[in-house]
Amino acid sequence: MPDRLSLPDIHLVQLERADRVVWIAIGASAGAVLIASTLGPFQMEWLSFWKPALVAGLLVLMSWFYATIRRDAALADALVSAAQVVAFAAVGAPLSYVAASAAFPLWDSEFAVLDQRLGFDWMAWLAAMNAAPLLHRILAGAYASFAVQTTAVVLVLAAAGHALRLRIFMLSFVLTTLLTIGVSAFMPAQGVWGHLHLSAVDSPAIVPMTRDLPLPVFFGLRDGTFRHLVAEGAEGIISFPSLHAALGLLFLLALWPVRYVGWIAVLLNVAMIAATPVDGSHYFSMWPRVWRSHS
Repeated sequence: MPDRLSLPDIHLVQLERADRVVWIAIGASAGAVLIASTLGPFQMEWLSFWKPALVAGLLVLMSWFYATIRRDAALADALVSAAQVVAFAAVGAPLSYVAASAAFPLWDSEFAVLDQRLGFDWMAWLAAMNAAPLLHRILAGAYASFAVQTTAVVLVLAAAGHALRLRIFMLSFVLTTLLTIGVSAFMPAQGVWGHLHLSAVDSPAIVPMTRDLPLPVFFGLRDGTFRHLVAEGAEGIISFPSLHAALGLLFLLALWPVRYVGWIAVLLNVAMIAATPVDGSHYFSMWPRVWRSHS
């Protein structure tokens, strides 16, 4: 009869299992993108994939080196999770393009009405940001920290020895993003900026980051005039649900137990979530959905 696994062995099995699930999700996403390009009308822009593929591959090799030869568990954890982030970003972006091409009816009118019923005035929030350009710059900086924070969470959790928490974060990161992409396919929205036909005249003192910039690609995917699947340089076309808001909460929860970092994560991500309506062109009504999904 085989001996029972020791606690360190059980912990290692849990880590390996979590890594396996994340890689399976990444592989499934890549497979869906490949099927869409092979059997559907899409064209893969392969040159946009080679850098993420190279970086992810090198990170995996380095992780293997530090897991088996140099024996630095924290560094190996950081490297493999970083590889997963790079690989998933490369396939998640084109997957969101495929989802948008389903071209289901837009939900902007419903979301705008829901905002009103909840007592949220989007234009008043825009006016407040326009009246306080410094506050807007702070919030916009937090909104722009999305990619940096993703990397920082991986590095901080690995360095602090939170190996299992890091795997839980990666699983949550991947599954939350896939859920967001799935919801955006069936409940698509162009965002407040496009729905209200806003322009620079409506915010002369500030320049929101997203505005209507993704709309040509978004509507091109919906009407069939844009069929290019790209990794590097892809537009963030999801207006509902807000991935920034969902992952902002996830970043906050992941880093909260880490000494000296938890409160920084709280302040930064509350600012990022507050920035999502104006700088992400999102509806306020995405907030209750985010909080309910994590309650």
